[in-house]
Amino acid sequence: MPIVEIRDLSKTFNGRKAVDRLNLTIEEGELFGLLGPNGAGKSTTVAMLSTVLQPTDGTAIVSGHDIRKRPKEVREIIGVVTQDVGLYDDLTAAENLAYFGKLHGVEGGKLRKRVNKILDIVQLKDRTKSRVKTFSGGMKHRLNLAVGLIHKPEILFLDEPTAGLDPAARLSVWELIKGFQAEGTTILLTTHYMEEADYLCDRVAIMDQGKIVALGTPAELKRSIGKLEVIEVKARAPKKLVAKLRKIRKVEKAEITSEGLRVLTPAADAVLSQVVKSLADEGVHMDSLNIIQPTLEDVFIKLTGRALRD
Repeated sequence: MPIVEIRDLSKTFNGRKAVDRLNLTIEEGELFGLLGPNGAGKSTTVAMLSTVLQPTDGTAIVSGHDIRKRPKEVREIIGVVTQDVGLYDDLTAAENLAYFGKLHGVEGGKLRKRVNKILDIVQLKDRTKSRVKTFSGGMKHRLNLAVGLIHKPEILFLDEPTAGLDPAARLSVWELIKGFQAEGTTILLTTHYMEEADYLCDRVAIMDQGKIVALGTPAELKRSIGKLEVIEVKARAPKKLVAKLRKIRKVEKAEITSEGLRVLTPAADAVLSQVVKSLADEGVHMDSLNIIQPTLEDVFIKLTGRALRD
């Protein structure tokens, strides 16, 4: 049963459509991902669903409440965690949670029990009385997640919750998010990390320029681009090489990445020697070359013609 129904939701800033007639449903208990590059409209969508921004057109129904007609009721049943950590450095972990709990109307013994339970869940029980200014970045992110859960929301909006974290801290936050879902919380996650969406989400909507360009489970989306393989090259490659690679028969896409090149093809073995020759002709030294299965990044490249993090 849908707990979120988005209906022709749009937002325009100075004549530019940040979100363009978005239509989506999110099922109760689902961990749903909005995946896309910066500027795709993900954060704007969350801001409208959480009633921080007023839509230009359209609306959404969140657990039976219209975001335009009943914003107060919506705010009472949601939790919001943004990439910007909104904690008070001079307060302890427990004091931060107690403060935000009271803002949500949680009081007395119920609040104390909730603070203790949440600190245990986010693995900060041993730092209950420590001031936040003594915390590492990963610890602050975990406490930030705890703030979003202090009032036991029906729906949790996570807007780029692991941005800026190192891989170990990111993995720790991923496991926490999985745990929140296991307890019955519906979660909407925005991210530009393809591996994050792939690992965490039941379904993913890929956004680009305010619109949804693909929707499905991570497995469905990867299958949707056909029986493609990816030739991944780690090298310092010039941009002009891409045009040359695209002319090779059976190469469907070729893109420069932060680490080198990615070439999509249905016949990696057949084109591999030509790819290597093209690199050699341009004097490119390869650090490594691998043939791998497609990722959500490759789905985005196939649909839009450019890399997810361009």
